[in-house]
Amino acid sequence: MPTLEQARQFYQAADPVHDFDHIQRVLRLAERIGPAEGADMEVLRAAVLLHDAAGAAGGGSGRATHQAASAEVARAALAAEGWPADRIEAVLHCIRAHRFRGSEAPASLEAKILFDCDKLDVLGAIGVARAVAYAALAGQPLTGAPSEKFKATGEKEPGEPHTPYHEFLFKLSRIKDRLHTASARALAAERHRYLADYFERLARESAGEL
Repeated sequence: MPTLEQARQFYQAADPVHDFDHIQRVLRLAERIGPAEGADMEVLRAAVLLHDAAGAAGGGSGRATHQAASAEVARAALAAEGWPADRIEAVLHCIRAHRFRGSEAPASLEAKILFDCDKLDVLGAIGVARAVAYAALAGQPLTGAPSEKFKATGEKEPGEPHTPYHEFLFKLSRIKDRLHTASARALAAERHRYLADYFERLARESAGEL
């Protein structure tokens, strides 16, 4: 299995949202949730360390397919270590299935845990910081009221920006209901409350109500 220092090399050019600090936070969650859920920790740790190994910079178009590109990085890294083919495939499935907007659903326990741990890192105080950082990276404003169309359908009006509050309504508010494991759902409850309270206050401050 790659060590922390070996894995770090894949994140040297990563943006602040998907950098090696993110990997280490997800790893700490996985090391908490994995044993509680009965996971194969070797597979899970390898998947965590390599799940953003490609496309982890800039928030550009590469993010849409980074799970597939990261899986291929992992395939080469684990094959070089002599991992059996079936265990490599177990890791690759975890990586391909970790994306919220991805097309491959997590099927194995380890894939479900990676998905959950990765998503817990967009909730709570860290979730606030990452949402703001992502908007800044994408050149989007930090505040702004979503249109009624966006609130109703998730589709923006022409020229409408994608602020952190848009991201909360579109994705972050739904995370807690997409988690697979009881351990992750328990952690998500408080993190979700913090995030929801923050964005409610942000909207009220932006409107001059506070």
